[in-house]
Amino acid sequence: MSDAVLAIDQGTTATKALVVAVDGTVLADAEQPVPVHATGDGAVEIHPGDLWESVVSAGRAALASAGVPVRAVGLANQGESVLAWDQTTGEALTPCLVWQDRRSAQICADLRPAGDRLAAISGLRLDPYFSAPKMRWIRDRMTGDGVVTTTDTWLLHRLTGEFVTDVSTASRSMLLDVDTLEWSDEAWELFGLDEARPRLARSDETIGATGAFGDTVPVGGIIVDQQAALWAQGARERGQSKCTYGTGAFLLANTGDTPTRSLAGLATSVAWRLAGQARYCLDGQLYAVGAAFAWLNRLGLLAGAHEIEAVLTATPHSGGVVFVPALAGLGAPHWQPDARAAFLGMSLSTTREHLVRAVCESIAAHVAELAGTVAAELSQPLTTLRVDGGLTRSPAFLQLQADVAGVPVVACHSPHATAFGVADLAARTAYGHGIAEVPSAAAVEPRARAGWATELIGRWRTAVTLTSNWSTL
Repeated sequence: MSDAVLAIDQGTTATKALVVAVDGTVLADAEQPVPVHATGDGAVEIHPGDLWESVVSAGRAALASAGVPVRAVGLANQGESVLAWDQTTGEALTPCLVWQDRRSAQICADLRPAGDRLAAISGLRLDPYFSAPKMRWIRDRMTGDGVVTTTDTWLLHRLTGEFVTDVSTASRSMLLDVDTLEWSDEAWELFGLDEARPRLARSDETIGATGAFGDTVPVGGIIVDQQAALWAQGARERGQSKCTYGTGAFLLANTGDTPTRSLAGLATSVAWRLAGQARYCLDGQLYAVGAAFAWLNRLGLLAGAHEIEAVLTATPHSGGVVFVPALAGLGAPHWQPDARAAFLGMSLSTTREHLVRAVCESIAAHVAELAGTVAAELSQPLTTLRVDGGLTRSPAFLQLQADVAGVPVVACHSPHATAFGVADLAARTAYGHGIAEVPSAAAVEPRARAGWATELIGRWRTAVTLTSNWSTL
């Protein structure tokens, strides 16, 4: 039997699979795209069949390429995406509502009087981003049949027959008591949800077995994608943080063994629970990063992500253009689900390169704002920002992020940090220990002139303020 595991990162627009040896060597990787369907009414959906097929296809392709058997399969999930399904047959009854779906905004508005109480229970701000509002929306608008759960529970049921989620995923629902790490009866009642509740598992336990990828192997190492990346980045101690640039950008900071309620609009979540020990994190979200570049591509302004490096290198400034990246609303610390994106400061001299750079600067500015907010909440400065995800393949963007945040930026050793984190957790279920640590890249140091970042962030914040009430005008 080979000393390797299969790690699956089921993301928003693709499912990635890695076969990783316990010495840290990636033996094979595969990726299967997942079509996402968005409409003008705020809907963002995935067909469940596409989701399941992507998991099976990516896993089988990675195993075929590696040519070795594995000892365990781990799964990371999107966190807040939900669907209704038949618990007996496993058949999906609705589309998957992706975490970006905003149609439950009115449900959140109606529940606003209970918002403080829900935040006290769950550590989360009442927003369509989280699972429970979308679950309620499915019950109100789609079906009363079956069960409504996050996508990981459905996938794990199809893989193993078990009805389970892990505590980190549950902590993204608004239905978990973040202090007791048990489902909150009060929160379920406030959302009017009367559902079967999945068993709450640790991230390092074996929850079942699957033959979906060939030979039957144990399934263990289950966690939210962003928390998996935090684990992979080695951010195991209080104050350590990372930012992942994927479909969105997500900055998480380890807050230790007690939940820290944010005073500045960050979300409080479970980072992981291993061997009975829970760790917590604060996190902030930017909903459109890869999604913003895909949008630029659809508009004909960017041929593909590979162009980002060339544009940033050749275009030293945005020509006065500022972008508000609210293509799917604004997350922490603004929490404006109805916000809309906008370019400001354009003139007859504005070029497409200026627009692309403005989008990159807006991402870097929002992440810098989140990093500053985290530092203030923890009462300790951020000395390094660990980063991972597709955008970190651009050295020019890494330099931009370091300059705007004003701290060294360290890119993960692997572009697939989430899957690597899952591989480590899966190895712990199979061997009782994780995979060998792989060094990260050298730090990218800030080198912008004094005051430059303050000016850029100031312009960005002004633009956010100017467009904050756009949907009501």
